[in-house]
Amino acid sequence: MTRRDRHTVEVRREEILTAMTELLDRVGLAAVRVSDVAAALGVSPSLVFYHFGTKDALVADAFAHAVNRDLQRLDVASAQGADPMDRLRRVLRLYGPTGHATGWRLWIDAWALAQREPVIRRVLRHMNQRWCVVLREVVEDGVDDGSFTCPDPAASVARVSALLDGLSVATLVYRSVTRSQLRQWVAGAVAAELGLAAGSLM
Repeated sequence: MTRRDRHTVEVRREEILTAMTELLDRVGLAAVRVSDVAAALGVSPSLVFYHFGTKDALVADAFAHAVNRDLQRLDVASAQGADPMDRLRRVLRLYGPTGHATGWRLWIDAWALAQREPVIRRVLRHMNQRWCVVLREVVEDGVDDGSFTCPDPAASVARVSALLDGLSVATLVYRSVTRSQLRQWVAGAVAAELGLAAGSLM
C-alpha cells in the first residue's frame, strides 16, 4: 500500500468514526446499525465492514473516538482557566448533563455494556481515570495557592465523581432530578469539599 493509499484509508476511517460517534450520541450503543452509518456517509455497508471488520469492532473504536473527543475538551477546559477557581468551574461545567455536555446518554449505555464487553470497560475506566486526574490537579493547585482547603484531594475527587455519576443517571434515566437541581447539588457538594462559601460555584 502506498503512502497515498494509507492516507486515504485513514481519512475514510476517520469519516466513519465521526459519523458513528454522531449516531451513538443520538441513538445509543444498542440501537445503532452499520447501515445507518453507511447511509449517513452515502456509502455501502460493505465499505464500513472493509475498514472495521465487524459491528462490534466499529462500536468499540467509535466509543473510544468519542471518549478521546471529550478528553480533549476536558484538557482544553482545564488549560484555559485563569486560576484554580476558574479552572474548577470550567471542568465541572463540561462534565455531566448540565446543558454543556452532549454525550451522557452514550456513557450510560456504555456502563451497561461494560459488564460484558472488556473493550468498552477499559475505555470507560480510562475516561474516569483521566477525569479524576484533571479534577485532582485543579484541586491540588487550588490548595497550593490557598484558594481551596482540602485535606485529601483524592478522596474529595472520588466523592464528587461518584455524586456526578449518580445524579447524571437520576437526571437522564429516572428523570427524578432536574438539570438545575444537579447543578445546584454538585456545586454545593464541591464547595463543601473545598472549604468554599456556599453558592460560590453557582
